Amino acid sequence: MGKKEFTGVVVSDKMQKTVVVKTMHLSKHKKYSKTVRMHQKFKAHNEKGLAKLGDTVTIMETRPLSKDKRFTVKNVLKKFQKVEVAGLEEIA
Repeated sequence: MGKKEFTGVVVSDKMQKTVVVKTMHLSKHKKYSKTVRMHQKFKAHNEKGLAKLGDTVTIMETRPLSKDKRFTVKNVLKKFQKVEVAGLEEIA
């Protein structure tokens, strides 16, 4: 049996060598047969600091690195593009 791999978006990079990755998948409700969006958050080891907030990454299962960190960042698929909108500061 191989190691699990997931693709998700980095939702937090506030820790030194750890990022929180949110993965999404679709599931069918057992009773109502409606398609439901499900998500799960994983803490992943980010040794070199390549993954930043908003990036799309692939994470791979590894040995336990801490109490709740069992994944490492394999690669960064897409970097987050920050869009500047004129006048947005006045609205917020």
